[in-house]
Amino acid sequence: MRLKYEAKNAWEFERENNKLDDVMNYSKGYMHFLDVGKTERTSAREIVRMAKENGYISIDEAMNNGKVNPGDKIYAVNKDKAVALFIMGKNKLENGMKIIGGHIDSPRIDLKPHPLYQEANLGFFKTHYYGGIKKYQWSTIPLAIHGLIILNDGQKVDICIGEDENDPVFCITDLLPHLAQDQMQKKLADGITGEQLNLLIGSIPLEGSEKEAIEENILKILNSKYGIIEEDLLSAEIEIVPAGKARDLGLDRSMVLAYGHDDRVCSYGAVKALIDTKDPEYCAVALCVDKEEVGSQGNTGMHSKFFENTVAELIELEGNYSELKVRRAMANSKVLSADVSAGYDPNYSEVYDKRNSAYMGHGLVLSKYTGSRGKGGCNDANAEFMAEVRRIFNQGNVVWQTAELGKVDQGGGGTIAYILANYGAEVIDCGIGVLNMHSPYEIVSKVDMYEMYKGYKAVSYTHLTLPTTERV
Repeated sequence: MRLKYEAKNAWEFERENNKLDDVMNYSKGYMHFLDVGKTERTSAREIVRMAKENGYISIDEAMNNGKVNPGDKIYAVNKDKAVALFIMGKNKLENGMKIIGGHIDSPRIDLKPHPLYQEANLGFFKTHYYGGIKKYQWSTIPLAIHGLIILNDGQKVDICIGEDENDPVFCITDLLPHLAQDQMQKKLADGITGEQLNLLIGSIPLEGSEKEAIEENILKILNSKYGIIEEDLLSAEIEIVPAGKARDLGLDRSMVLAYGHDDRVCSYGAVKALIDTKDPEYCAVALCVDKEEVGSQGNTGMHSKFFENTVAELIELEGNYSELKVRRAMANSKVLSADVSAGYDPNYSEVYDKRNSAYMGHGLVLSKYTGSRGKGGCNDANAEFMAEVRRIFNQGNVVWQTAELGKVDQGGGGTIAYILANYGAEVIDCGIGVLNMHSPYEIVSKVDMYEMYKGYKAVSYTHLTLPTTERV
């Protein structure tokens, strides 16, 4: 019996088990997912594509069939921004579900409703940042425009400019150091203000136009390519994200540098784990929602009734519907809140508790609680459930660790965990460590991603009954 706890290095563990090729192959699928899913809409679209490719049918099709059976694979989409995948279990829904729940929105920059203007012979879009960002990180880097525009006739137009190698890219400007003496004296948070995050988009005036000629030329280009007039921009959803694909990082290619790891890395892991799950005892669920970065509000966030309503529809299809069964299904569920943690960065060691940090390459991270300072806003998982998850991971040969976000007084953060816990479900935060979190380019370890996938799959399959014997 080993009395002292020692964390494992996941690279060494998987090398001993001859699984390094599996680690690298898993990352390739994930990197493709990031490249095609840079917004919540495109992420949801890719999840649905993956689901259909693996035999899932829509909730509408299931409702037309009039029933569900054990083993049925079903997906539900919420306003093109959130997705839930279900594999019906051998047990009825009222006995609970095994849920892996993440989010597919990421910090970014959005366009304001009336964005277009020109000044000093330059054309710009006004922006409004989304989520917790360091504003200065978004200047001077190549940016792409993604989004959805609804034309006056109701036609939907998808926008993607800056991802193809032949596309132009865009940029938020910054002040040259020679003239930045005043700027450099400011606090880092104030070096670039929200109102200075203006996207540079052009500079050629429209021939023959005397007033706002650069604006006119930009509108002419947009109209010729997409059929857009300026009024269409007022109702559009346009997001500004870093241009370019996910890339291997390091001479050993051990990490991935990309936009959107928080939290598409966990959402992809949940989806992939569910796709690879067969005939679970209890209904297995991958839940990927929107709006987590701004509080999970709105009709596509975790606070919406989308998931609960979908569960109610499935219980109706099981037969003998009652509202009580819906409540039981939610309360009897066991949930991994699939969200990332702060990876330990030795360059900034002063903000971390070294004994309670997520170390890169040490596997999946269990966080008993998140929140800030005095556990404000946390879920704080029950010891019984954390012990159950621990057993599952150990039985499944998953390399895992525990962590907090950082030192107690430094701050903190939250996830969707507390929202699902409000139903009475057992919930614990479970993801991987990330460096550069909430920046345009975040970093994750490939082996941590693989351990996460193994852990999520093990939970989807396994249902442990806790020992009833109590020690006094």
